[in-house]
Amino acid sequence: MGASFEGMEGMTGSLSGVAVSATTEMIFADRIDLPFVTIDDPSGNPIAGQRIDLATFPLGNWRADWYSWLVLTEFVGLNWQNFELRPAWAMAGWNSPAAKPMVAGEIDGLVIAAQDERADALGEIVSQADGFISYFLDLLTAPNGYPNTARILTIANLVAGFCAMYYKGEYKRPRPTMLCPALMSPLPMPGHASFPSGHATQAHLMSLCMQDVLAGRPQLPTMTNDMDALAVRIARNREIAGLHYPSDSDAGALLAGKIHVLLNSLLTNANSWYKKALDSAVAEWQP
Repeated sequence: MGASFEGMEGMTGSLSGVAVSATTEMIFADRIDLPFVTIDDPSGNPIAGQRIDLATFPLGNWRADWYSWLVLTEFVGLNWQNFELRPAWAMAGWNSPAAKPMVAGEIDGLVIAAQDERADALGEIVSQADGFISYFLDLLTAPNGYPNTARILTIANLVAGFCAMYYKGEYKRPRPTMLCPALMSPLPMPGHASFPSGHATQAHLMSLCMQDVLAGRPQLPTMTNDMDALAVRIARNREIAGLHYPSDSDAGALLAGKIHVLLNSLLTNANSWYKKALDSAVAEWQP
C-alpha cells in the first residue's frame, strides 16, 4: 500500500491531518549473528568504514507530515486570528432570536439528507472520515511519483485544521446531533465544536493550493472545477452524516480562502519553507 493520509478527525478522533508517509510504522529486520554493519563490500572493505560528507539534512528527506509543521511555524506569525466567519444571523449567538429559525431550517435540511442521501453516501462518509488527501491525489492522477504534490496537500491539511480548530474554540457551536439526537450520525461525534467545518476548510484549501501548483498548466481549468467540486462533496458528506450544518461548510470555504491569501504572502521570502515546497511541487508538473 502507498502513503498514508490523515484528515480532520484522524488523531484520536479529533484534529489531525498530518500523516503522509510510505514508511510510517515500517520496521527493518537485521540479522543477530551477522548485523549488516559488520559485513564487507564486494571489494572486501568493511562497509562500516564508508562515510558520506553531508553538511545539511536534504530538503527532499523531510517527510511530508513533518515538513508541514515547518510551514506552520511560519504561518503562525501571520495575522490569522482576526477573521469573522459567522453569518449575519449568528452574530448574536447560535440560539439568538435571529439564529433560531435559521438553525431550525438547517436541521430540517439535515433530517431530509439523512433520510434521502445517507445510505447512498455512507461509503464516502466513512472513507473520508479520517483522510481525503488520497482523493485529491487520485483526482489529479498523481497517486505515485508526486511526493512534493503530496507535501503541498499535507501542508494545506495541517494549516487548515490548525486554523479551523482555533475558530471552533472561538465560536463554540453545538453539533447538529446535540440539537437533534435523532440525526444519530454513523460516525462518533468529534470531540470539538462544529463551526467552521474542518473538512471543508481543509478540502477547499487543498484545492486552492493545488491551483497554484498547476498555474499555467493546460489541465488547470478542468482540475480547478474538479477539485472545487470534490471539496464541496467532501464537506457535503459531513452534513449528510449529521456532523455539520451547511453554514459550517460555508464558513470552512471562507476560512480556506483567507488562509490561502496568508500562505501566499510567504512566497515573497525566497527562504520560506512554503515557497520551497510550492516550487518543488510546481516542478513536478513541468512537461
